[in-house]
Amino acid sequence: MRVKSLFALAALFASVLITTAPRAETASAKKIPVVASFSILADFTRQIGGDKVEVKMLVPPDGDVHVYEPSPADAQSLAKAKLIVVNGLVLEGWMDRLIAASGARAPVVVAAKGVTPRKGEEERGEKGVDPHAWQSIANAKIYVGNILAGLVAVDPADAEYFRDRTRNYDSELDALDVKVRAAIAEIPPQNRRIITTHDAFGYFGQAYGFSFIAPEGLSTESEPSARDVARLIEQIRKENAPAVFLENISDPRLMQRIAKESGTKIGGTLFSDSLSPPDGPAATYIAMMEHNISELKKALIPAAR
Repeated sequence: MRVKSLFALAALFASVLITTAPRAETASAKKIPVVASFSILADFTRQIGGDKVEVKMLVPPDGDVHVYEPSPADAQSLAKAKLIVVNGLVLEGWMDRLIAASGARAPVVVAAKGVTPRKGEEERGEKGVDPHAWQSIANAKIYVGNILAGLVAVDPADAEYFRDRTRNYDSELDALDVKVRAAIAEIPPQNRRIITTHDAFGYFGQAYGFSFIAPEGLSTESEPSARDVARLIEQIRKENAPAVFLENISDPRLMQRIAKESGTKIGGTLFSDSLSPPDGPAATYIAMMEHNISELKKALIPAAR
């Protein structure tokens, strides 16, 4: 009897699994699988898509999108996606090849479409297009609009849901812009000159009246030469720049050396091309911008030192 009872329980357990498994699959199937190239785009997509999307990011938090090496799992994610979100502006040089290799057929949203590109100095002395357009909040709203259009196109039934979330998020971005401008107004104009690892904050500088200097160019792929570093150190001394800042995606040793040799303090760590992990200080785009302006204020306002 005991053996028969065990068999009966096992059969019942199996039947429960069979009955509930399709329900779980159906529930998950309602979410649109979206692949975003890196964490900032993934956050924008989640803010708009809410519980209607399942977002996979390729470059993880604290990862460097410039030098990322895709994996076979990335290709598999792209093949399953219903929507793909990329930055554009030549940021993800590896993305087109990865999409082709994956056989993905999902539409691709270029989030930076419509942004007025900024030209920056590349490390080879050539003018390049600056891909870091999200560092301006006005540009971030352009990103959000493009992602909204992509989600509506693949899921028109939930269009109003996406539009409502976008309106709410746009309001949050407007409030963030006011907050950033108020914080910058507290920083003396002569102190609005900062040094970071690579040229990632040009759009921020244009929008908010900062001057940024970087030993590396628009990409982190090439290291600066000894001559470039020596020139930068001399420039920092000449201009009496108040601080140098680390970046979350970069090896801190170069900036530590520059700070030491120039006699300038390290002002903290800024988030440039990537968000932090969920338990970090910059887990969302809004948290990232708030963290960065807080670090700038702490280092650049004399009374706060």
